[in-house]
Amino acid sequence: MEVIGWILIIASFVIAYVGTFYPIIPSVVFMLLGYILYGLFFSFTELTWLFWTIQILFVILLFGADMAANALGVKKFGGTKAGVWGSTIGLLFGPFVIPVAGIIIGPFLGAVIAELIVTREGLKHAIKSGIGSLIGFLTSSIAKVVILTVMLVVFVLFV
Repeated sequence: MEVIGWILIIASFVIAYVGTFYPIIPSVVFMLLGYILYGLFFSFTELTWLFWTIQILFVILLFGADMAANALGVKKFGGTKAGVWGSTIGLLFGPFVIPVAGIIIGPFLGAVIAELIVTREGLKHAIKSGIGSLIGFLTSSIAKVVILTVMLVVFVLFV
């Protein structure tokens, strides 16, 4: 039973990391699932109130970093709210339309199309917004990996 427990816990952590680059997977939910599985298979005693407080703070930081990176990326390159929304929509649907490359192409195209439709400032402006969206997505993914790694280290230290 121990082996099955660890396999499920590690699988949850791996899926959490996959979710950093495949946004349809809620990475933080799978990280928390790993902790809960540990408690169910082994014991919750090591996972004290201090552990949960630290993890909740990192969850808040993760959500904040994720939203801020994408919005700042688009706005830094002159994009508007339409570009941010288009980027988000492209990020969600891109992987389904273009399975692997859609993760990168989706947010770019979403921002470009939204800027072209809403602002009508021209292709150059829309492409700049798309590039900002792409940079925001990559920055967000790097921030998620760092935060998830810190969360995992905290888990290992408590266990």
